[in-house]
Amino acid sequence: MGHRGLKASCLPLFVLLLLLAVCRGRVVRVPKGPLIRVVGTEVEIPCSVSDYDGPSEQNFDWEFSQETDFLRIVSTWDSTFTSEEYQNRVGYGDIKLRRISNDAVELVIRNIQPTDQGRYKCSTPSTDATVQGNYDAEVQVKVISDGLSVSGSKARSSVSLRLSEGDSFKLHCSAITTSQEHTHLHMTWQSKNGSTWCDILSLTHEGKFQPGPGYEERYHNGDIRLDTGANDTYWLSVSQALSVDEGVYRCLVSEWVRGADSSWQKIQEKRVEIASVAIQPTALDVVISTSNVSVTERDSLDLTCNITTDRSGIFQAEVMWYFSASPDATLSDAQVLLSMNHDSVVSDSTLISLSHVDRNSYRLLVRDVDVGDSGYYFCQAAVWVPLHNGSWHKVVERRSAPVSVMVTALEPDYEVFLNASKIPKFSDDPTELNCRITNAQDTEANIRFTVSWYYRQRLRSDDVVTAELLATMDTDWTLQLGDRSREQTQNGEIIFSKKAVDTFSFRIQWTSESDRGDYFCVISAWSRHRNNSWVKSKDVTSASVSIFWATQGPVFNVSVHSDNPTVYQGEVADLWCIVTTEGMALEQDDTSFDVSWFAVHSFALDREPVLLASLDRRGIVTQSRRNGSSDLSLERISPLEFRLRVHGCEDHDFGNHYCIVTPWVRSATGVWQREPDIKAKPIFLSVKMDVLNAFKYPLLIGIGLATVIGLLSCLIGYCSSRWCCKKEVQETRRERRRLMSMEMD
Repeated sequence: MGHRGLKASCLPLFVLLLLLAVCRGRVVRVPKGPLIRVVGTEVEIPCSVSDYDGPSEQNFDWEFSQETDFLRIVSTWDSTFTSEEYQNRVGYGDIKLRRISNDAVELVIRNIQPTDQGRYKCSTPSTDATVQGNYDAEVQVKVISDGLSVSGSKARSSVSLRLSEGDSFKLHCSAITTSQEHTHLHMTWQSKNGSTWCDILSLTHEGKFQPGPGYEERYHNGDIRLDTGANDTYWLSVSQALSVDEGVYRCLVSEWVRGADSSWQKIQEKRVEIASVAIQPTALDVVISTSNVSVTERDSLDLTCNITTDRSGIFQAEVMWYFSASPDATLSDAQVLLSMNHDSVVSDSTLISLSHVDRNSYRLLVRDVDVGDSGYYFCQAAVWVPLHNGSWHKVVERRSAPVSVMVTALEPDYEVFLNASKIPKFSDDPTELNCRITNAQDTEANIRFTVSWYYRQRLRSDDVVTAELLATMDTDWTLQLGDRSREQTQNGEIIFSKKAVDTFSFRIQWTSESDRGDYFCVISAWSRHRNNSWVKSKDVTSASVSIFWATQGPVFNVSVHSDNPTVYQGEVADLWCIVTTEGMALEQDDTSFDVSWFAVHSFALDREPVLLASLDRRGIVTQSRRNGSSDLSLERISPLEFRLRVHGCEDHDFGNHYCIVTPWVRSATGVWQREPDIKAKPIFLSVKMDVLNAFKYPLLIGIGLATVIGLLSCLIGYCSSRWCCKKEVQETRRERRRLMSMEMD
C-alpha cells in the first residue's frame, strides 16, 4: 500500500513536467507597437528569438505590409529574398540588417518616409526538431511629420563673448514642437573646449534638472541654472565664470514619446551652436617690496607683500607667508609663518605679526630674529569672489619670488689670555694653565662661554704638526675628552676645571717628557635662540704657552745622503741615513735606533708614501712586497749610519726617498725610553736608461746575423755557378795541315 501511494503522488508531477515540455517552443519577439517615428530619421526595429533548437546563430527574414499582402524586405541568409520594390534601397544601404547577437538583429531604415508606415513582420526559419511556438512576430510603425524646431539667437551664426574670469553670462535657445502626438522635449546645454562635447545641465523629458559630470556642486550652489521663458526659450545662466567655462556652447534638443509598453522612446534629436565664449583669466601679480635683506640678530625683520590685480567688483584677497631653507622649495616643504584669509582673519603667533597696510599691501613683521631665521621668505596670494549662495570661490592664486634673508649673529666682544700658574722644571713636576676671558663687552644672559684645550708637539724638524684636542666643553658643561688625554684624565693624572665664571683651568699632576710641547685654549661664545637651543657665534684662540725643560739626553738629527742620486737602469743605488747627535754624548750601548725607509714615487710629494724596508733596534729587517725585478737591502754600516741599497734599479724606483728614525735611549736606571720620531728631508732618486747597453746586444746580434747571411749567400752563388750551371762545349775539329816550305815548292 505504501508503494502504491508513492507512485500515485508522483503521477501529477510527471504529468505537469510533460505538459511544460509540450508547451515549450520557439519564441520570436519584436517591440510592442505602435512604434511612432519621425519622417527623415533613422529607425531601428529589433527582433530576437529564444527557446530554439539547432545551431546557435539564427537567421531572420523581414517583410512589410500596408494592407494585406507582405513584401519581402531583406534576409540574413537568402540574398535573393528582397522584393523588386526594395532592391534599390537595400543595395544603397538605406535598408539593412544589423546583427546584434546570434539570436537578435535590428532592421535599420535610414531616412524613413510616410510610405514606410505599416506592419513589419520578422520571421525565423525553423531549425527545431518539432514545430513548436511562434516563428514570426509583427509590429506596427507609424511615421509622423517633423514638428521640432530648434534655434539660437536671431543672428545667422553663433555669437562670440569675451568675458573676464568671475563675470556672469546668459545664453538662450528656443525649442518648440508641433507634433500631433503627445511628445516631450529633452533639452541639454553642452560645451566643448577641445574635441569632446560635455553636458552642462539638462531639463529631461520627465521634467527633471540633471547637472553634467563636474557641474554638480556649481548647480547646487546656484552658479549654473537652466531657466525657461516665454516662446519656449531655455536660458543657461552662469555666474562667476571660471577658466574651464571657455569654449563653444550649443543646445541639444531631443523629442520623446511614450510607447505602448509605457517606456519613453527618443524619436529624434536636433542641435544648434549658440555662442563661443572666451574667458580672460584674472591677472594677479605678487611681489615682495624688497630684495635680499640682511638684519642683525635681536632686530626685527620687516617685509611687505604687494598684490596687484585687474579684478573689479567685489573680491577679497588671501595672503600666506612661507619660510624655507632653499629657494626652490615646494609649498609642502616650506613652513607656514602666518596667513590671512579672505575674511581678514589672521592666524595666531607670538613673535610674528601680519597686518593689512592697505588694499594691496600686507606686512610681515618678525621680532627678535636670530640666526635660525636666515633663509628664504615668500608670500602667496589668492583672489576670492562671492557666490550667489553666500559662499566664496577662489579664482586665481599666485606666488611671489623668494627673498633671501641673512641674519647676522651678535658676536660678543672679548679677549682670551692663557698663562701658566705652575711651570715644571723637571720631570714629574705639576703643570697648571689658566685660560681667562678678559675685556668681555656686550655679554648678556643669553651668552654662554665654553673652552677647548689643545696640545701641539714640538719637533726638531721643519714639519708642521696639527694640534691635538685634549678636551672640549659643551654648552651644558659636559666635558668631551680627546684621545690623547682620555686615559690620563680617567686616572686622575689630568684635571680640567672651571675656577670662575671667566676662568678655566687645566692641570697635569705629574708632567712627563711626552707632555712637553705647546698648549693653547679656544673660548667659544654661544647664543641662545628662541627655541632655547644654543648656537656657536664666535671662537677666540689664545696665544700658546710652551712647556719645556732641559733634559740629560742628546738631541738627534737625521739626514739622507747619496753619492750618486742619478743611476742607470740595472745599476745599484746607495742611499744613506745618517744620525747625528748634539749635546751630551752617550755610549753606543746606551742608544739604539729604529730606521724605516719610505718612497714617494712622484716629482712632488703629492702621493702617499710607500714603505720600502725597516730595521728595528734589534737588527731585524722587514721588507715590503715589490712588484718589479729590483731588490732592496737595508743594513747598519755603523752605529749612526744605515744604508739602503736598490739592486737592479728600474723605472718605478724613481722618486723622493727619506728615512724616519726612532731613537731609543737607556737611562741611568737601565730603562729604555723611546724618543720622538725624526723624519729626514727627502732626496730624489733619478733612474735613467743606458742607451749603449740597451742597444749593445741587439746591435751585435744584428751584425752577426747579417754576416752569416752574407757568407751563406756567397757560398750558395759559388756552388750554383760551379756545379749547377756548367755546360760542355763541342769544339769543331779542324784539319791540321802543315804549310809546305816555299823552297820545296
